[in-house]
Amino acid sequence: MLSVLICDDSMVARKQVAKCLPQDFDRSIHFAKHGEEALDAICDNKGDLLLLDLNMPVMDGYETLRNIKEQELSTKTIVISGDIQPEARRRVLELGAIDFIQKPVNAEELRTVLEKHDILQKQNEEATPQPEIDENIRDCYQEVANVAMGQAGAHLARTMDVFVRLPIPNVNLIEVSELHMMLSDIDANETTSGVCQGFLGDGISGEALCVLSDSSFTDMAKIMQVEGNIDDQMQLELLMDVASILIGTCLRGIANQLDMSFRQGHPVVLGQHQSVQDLINANKSAWRKTLAIELSYGLEGFNVQCDLVLLFTEDSMEMMNAKLAHLLED
Repeated sequence: MLSVLICDDSMVARKQVAKCLPQDFDRSIHFAKHGEEALDAICDNKGDLLLLDLNMPVMDGYETLRNIKEQELSTKTIVISGDIQPEARRRVLELGAIDFIQKPVNAEELRTVLEKHDILQKQNEEATPQPEIDENIRDCYQEVANVAMGQAGAHLARTMDVFVRLPIPNVNLIEVSELHMMLSDIDANETTSGVCQGFLGDGISGEALCVLSDSSFTDMAKIMQVEGNIDDQMQLELLMDVASILIGTCLRGIANQLDMSFRQGHPVVLGQHQSVQDLINANKSAWRKTLAIELSYGLEGFNVQCDLVLLFTEDSMEMMNAKLAHLLED
């Protein structure tokens, strides 16, 4: 598996580059906000390929390239920058970068550069295209998720006496290995804690993941009027309380719209104080591709960010489509 490190001080830019990476080759993705973080990641074997911005705080791209060269670190670097001066291109290539791409990068250009340097082997023209969700079906899933999300948000608001900010549900058919990319509101360097719970119904099965940023626990304790030391055990109890509300209410809301019911398994702790990547890696789903619905909850006036991801097996989509067919009728 190729380890790809994206280094940019902008979270938006990091995610945009990550989304442009080809989906059809085996790789893990890591992030850094500046050169110092990138060098640490490379030394930790998290940067076979470095996609590097130039203008960053702490350590910029030029200095990062100098350090890679001086330390003889084994990483291939492609610079992605808005600085398109010919001199900038000349300098980075002289410092060891293998190529230069202008911001904003697009997926086709990035693929071409990866193939040019034999990082990504050229794909067979007859390769099977990746399946996509029909837009009408996506809208249908999004509306069902929106109703269930509202019910879960209302339950959470009543329980904690807070105002819950409700997001637009994010619906995608993705590779399970890319699940961490879907958790768009959790910063790459934020540690997290998570719970997983399986569910099963009439021809439909999957897992629900509830991920809470560790920085949320202080305010969570205030909301729940917990006093004293907020140790790991107390944090776990808070996480389980939130997961129980969100997972249970969301699944009931979806099941009611499908005119069925789900049997829920026992919740399993995926981990505490881990990166999103490591937390997701702990969830060894048996299937490869999944319909993923992400709901990212925030509590107004508090530093609390919680992501709920509902994962349905690809086989479940046929039954779900049949049960939701009435929503697609003219």
